[in-house]
Amino acid sequence: MIHRATYIQQIEKALGRSPVTALLGPRQCGKTTLARMIEGRRQACFFDLESPLDQARLQNPQMALDSLEGLVILDEIQMRPELFRVLRVMADRAGNRTRFLILGSASPGIVRGISETLAGRIEFIEMSGFDLGETGAEGIQDLWLRGGFPWSYLPESIEDSLAWREGFIRTFLERDIPQLGITIPAPAMRRFWTMLAHFHGQTLNSSELGRSMGVTDKTIRSYLDILTGTYMIRQVQPWFENIKKRQVKAPKIYFRDSGILHHLMSVTDQKSLMVHPRLGASWEGFAMEQAIRGLGLTEFYFWSTYSGAELDLLFSGMGKNTA
Repeated sequence: MIHRATYIQQIEKALGRSPVTALLGPRQCGKTTLARMIEGRRQACFFDLESPLDQARLQNPQMALDSLEGLVILDEIQMRPELFRVLRVMADRAGNRTRFLILGSASPGIVRGISETLAGRIEFIEMSGFDLGETGAEGIQDLWLRGGFPWSYLPESIEDSLAWREGFIRTFLERDIPQLGITIPAPAMRRFWTMLAHFHGQTLNSSELGRSMGVTDKTIRSYLDILTGTYMIRQVQPWFENIKKRQVKAPKIYFRDSGILHHLMSVTDQKSLMVHPRLGASWEGFAMEQAIRGLGLTEFYFWSTYSGAELDLLFSGMGKNTA
């Protein structure tokens, strides 16, 4: 068991400041486990919005939630986006003594209404799988190969890790995406996701991807936005400076979890990773993700010119740009 003290501290501080705290991140990254730990520390009531029993309890949500005090946890909030309006009303009640912790597997850009409805009342915390700060440097090879999802990183055998990742990908495509109201055939999305693995660490060429799949640039961008909004892909935007050199203006594409990347590239162990032609790109993405999380970056870019000059990660610190 890896104790995730940093996230617990962030959640406790946010609950003290805001009536609603949103813990967002990909499915199976440990959000529910963390919420259960928070529940054990407080007077709390837990609702799993995938549970038929809890869905029945919330048939009249305002009546069900109005009498509760302390902490109310709503897991998989994207299943019931209409609850955002109820939370806004309850957060604005005079003398409100209730705090809400909502867990979601899709970003505010995918779950429409969360930002607009709860503006000024909500604090967002983004959660991912394990990182080097949690596993320690001794776990770097396993973390790079398997990725940070707990059920991929923790098993004793690589076979169990591979089986979990295949199940995760299938469930994500066949259940999770349709639950968001997105109607894309699972085979088409898997094909796109697999092709995208070979663009990992490169600037997006939606025309090339579109020709390969026989779809339009617009369709490619919509697929990419879905994977970005569900925390599978990170789009790093270019940084612009008024210079004479022509600069790259398309985003760079990175898989946020190296284990999912390796699975889609059919990398099964350390040996096959070391001889894979995308080895360098895999390491670049892994190192970048660890840097972004370790430094707590919220705004970051890359810089590149068509003549070949390039910076992989550019961010501001103390009023200065840092690379």
